[in-house]
Amino acid sequence: MLDKPYRWTSSDVVRKVKFALQHHFHKKNIKVGHAGTLDPLATGVLLICCGRSTKLSETYQAHGKEYVAEFQFGATTPTFDLERPIDERFPYDNVTRSALESAIPSFIGEQDQIPPAFSAKMVDGVRAYRLARNDRTAGLKPARITICDIELLSFGTPAERAESHSTAEKYGDNAMRKFNFQHPESADPSLPTASLRIRCSKGTYIRALARDFGTALGTGAYMSALTRSASGDFRVEDSLPLNSAMELLGKS
Repeated sequence: MLDKPYRWTSSDVVRKVKFALQHHFHKKNIKVGHAGTLDPLATGVLLICCGRSTKLSETYQAHGKEYVAEFQFGATTPTFDLERPIDERFPYDNVTRSALESAIPSFIGEQDQIPPAFSAKMVDGVRAYRLARNDRTAGLKPARITICDIELLSFGTPAERAESHSTAEKYGDNAMRKFNFQHPESADPSLPTASLRIRCSKGTYIRALARDFGTALGTGAYMSALTRSASGDFRVEDSLPLNSAMELLGKS
């Protein structure tokens, strides 16, 4: 169980671990995989399965997930996260804490979610992000997902929220060290930002949820940061940083 580094793909982590295991055990035919992809700009729990345990990856992947996410309101990006810069801005006068709290119940439960165009979903045998990068309509179909719970942890501009300790009080100092979100230069510190804890089924796109929250509040929105805080019973507080795992295997 690793805490995936920022800007690493899940496949990058698998390759790094596989190489380290091959070197440590002096074997070439070691199977390594993961149980649930995390986007490059996300951090948090990434379950790594090795050897015979790779057969259990689908079982682990089916477990429920928990995320701590930041949504910024008043703008959108093509990817609904910060992989690409802001492309459009919207008024956000109506985006308030009370408006967010009022909108949350409408997102709870089983529902159809349209995946982002820039996603790994397959469309006629082609990854949707490849079609989107070529300015082709992906034609993505809605996927059935379940949102179990959404909790608003904090709201305001990033500067205002820095003065709030609400998230730390809920998770404790040990857990909060895992939620030190890293923001690309394209993040806008002036936009109202919400931190949310989200419990959901596998296959849920949190950046698509950000998009839908913006629509519900009559503005644009995108996901500015994401940590997978839990996958099933595995929690980020107990996960191992990749560098620490490499040290245990005698690699840096």
